[in-house]
Amino acid sequence: MKFVLLVEGATEKKGIASFLKQYLDSQLLQPAGIQVVDMGGYGDFKKKVRLKAEMHINRPDRDQIIAVLGLLDLYGPQFSDLYPADQTSARKRYEWGVDYFEREVENPNFRMFFAVHEFEAWILSQPEVLPNSVQKLIPQGLQPPEEIDFDKPPSKLLGELYRRAFRNRGYKKVTDGSELFSKLDPDTAYEKCPYLRKMLDGMLTLAQGAGL
Repeated sequence: MKFVLLVEGATEKKGIASFLKQYLDSQLLQPAGIQVVDMGGYGDFKKKVRLKAEMHINRPDRDQIIAVLGLLDLYGPQFSDLYPADQTSARKRYEWGVDYFEREVENPNFRMFFAVHEFEAWILSQPEVLPNSVQKLIPQGLQPPEEIDFDKPPSKLLGELYRRAFRNRGYKKVTDGSELFSKLDPDTAYEKCPYLRKMLDGMLTLAQGAGL
């Protein structure tokens, strides 16, 4: 049995399934599959999430689908029309966004999650996976990973560090991000990132409810 995970783009599609699966399989009696679907960007995610979710929820092998999940960066949609003006904190935007997309799909077999503030927060939960020259430039007293926020989100911080370390060669979300994801310990990220923990706990409950 498996999850279907609707994600924003190529970085997530390349790196996230094995990362999530490694944690889940360590907690389950039987392994859970994860099929990652690249939605082609935030705009298409917003427009097509209901159609895509329903397509997978109602597919012929639906008895093998644990649930369909949506996953976006919390940071990105601040530049769109998604959030009302009074939703300014990470917690409020997270809760509002989850409610918005779950009402949009309106199916009990769909769950929505956000990476706070970006997937790169999970990388920053373990600075030791970064190249040595980048590690040396990490500021003292760096905030907890999920508190690196809307002003300078994790990918922008990594971009600055990579440019300083490699003479203007910036952080590349697809290639660098995917490589770094492969080195992460999901248990460490789980402990340091409460919103990631919320997602993994939710997936674990769903998988156990499906008999895994």
